[in-house]
Amino acid sequence: MTLSTLPSQDTGRSRVGAPVLDVVIPVYNEEADLEPCVRRLHAYLAANFPYRFRITVADNASVDGTALVAQRLTEAFAEVSAVHLAEKGRGRALKHVWSHSDATVLAYMDVDLSTDLGALLPLVAPLISGHSDLAIGSRLARGSRVVRGAKRELISRGYNLILRGTLAARFSDAQCGFKAIRSDVAERLLPMVEDPGWFFDTELLVLAERAGLRIHEVPVDWIDDPDSRVDIVATAVADLKGIVRVARALSTGRLPLATLRAQLGRNPLPVAGEPAGLTGQLIRFAGVGVASTLAYLVLYALLRTGVEAQWANLWALLLTAMANTAANRRLTFGVRGGDGALRHQAQGLVVFGIGLGLTSGALALLHATAAGAPRTAELMVLVLANLVATAARFLMLRIWVFRPSAG
Repeated sequence: MTLSTLPSQDTGRSRVGAPVLDVVIPVYNEEADLEPCVRRLHAYLAANFPYRFRITVADNASVDGTALVAQRLTEAFAEVSAVHLAEKGRGRALKHVWSHSDATVLAYMDVDLSTDLGALLPLVAPLISGHSDLAIGSRLARGSRVVRGAKRELISRGYNLILRGTLAARFSDAQCGFKAIRSDVAERLLPMVEDPGWFFDTELLVLAERAGLRIHEVPVDWIDDPDSRVDIVATAVADLKGIVRVARALSTGRLPLATLRAQLGRNPLPVAGEPAGLTGQLIRFAGVGVASTLAYLVLYALLRTGVEAQWANLWALLLTAMANTAANRRLTFGVRGGDGALRHQAQGLVVFGIGLGLTSGALALLHATAAGAPRTAELMVLVLANLVATAARFLMLRIWVFRPSAG
């Protein structure tokens, strides 16, 4: 059963009087620390935050007097609400409150207030302005000031290195208890986040990053709470299981991130004369290039048994160049249909001529400097020459052959 003093959501998030910011404080058996935390946070927001705000205490199944303290705070401050959930889990509590909040920006912080409140406005300002989609406090970013033991420092840095190595995460601090998200983004992302515990933050950030959302990082002043009740070993095991689960979901395409990226992702701003999607094009071009190079070397080796090197190079390069142009036309640059196909092949032959000149020149130079060079030497020289020819080919295809029309 869930007990809540949050306002009804029946009238929608755009109702008059809804707060701009909802700061959630997830708690479990925090009857001693809760009231000082809320009073300090309320005083700070009342004095420094220029918009309407709410503080929501998310009590996830406390068995001490935390719920009574939360109720007393809701009676003392109009801007304080409380939710009591029957099941434990920080992620579960955050997901519940954020899913039901009518605020524009949703944030959370730990009850121990280890993070200095001076970072709160820099955290939420880019979300209010629309510049960013999520914001995180980072204890590992340049400019942060952190006081904590060597053990926690090592664990934190090790965890973030694991995230970079396994999930290609680019954010610097996954688990600092100081984060915010725009409500429209949360509405799309939260249904995909499965973890109800401490891995909730990491999963949310990884999915956001993969969906092309902008994550703003704020260096924070952070002092470790020596009375923290987090079970480090159990949390580490749960996090590793979460990493494996998310990695599997990403590799199998189970998550509809492409749809989310199309809806919310921030694509690069268009620049006159520059086709978009350079990174994706490079990856696809490289795949086509590897297949073409292998086919070229096989054809060259077969033809070389019956003709001299220059003729074998000519025919092997011509055949693979035509197939390469057709493959890049469809796969790399996304051109469909027959319109312009002949023109593209003609232009591709001009590009082929450049590649032919590079590879033939390399062979001629080899034979001039090392008469009677073995076939293996010829192949090595051709591989190197083809690397140069491939780079030139990509540039020519991108800026000339498959350049988008101005219209």
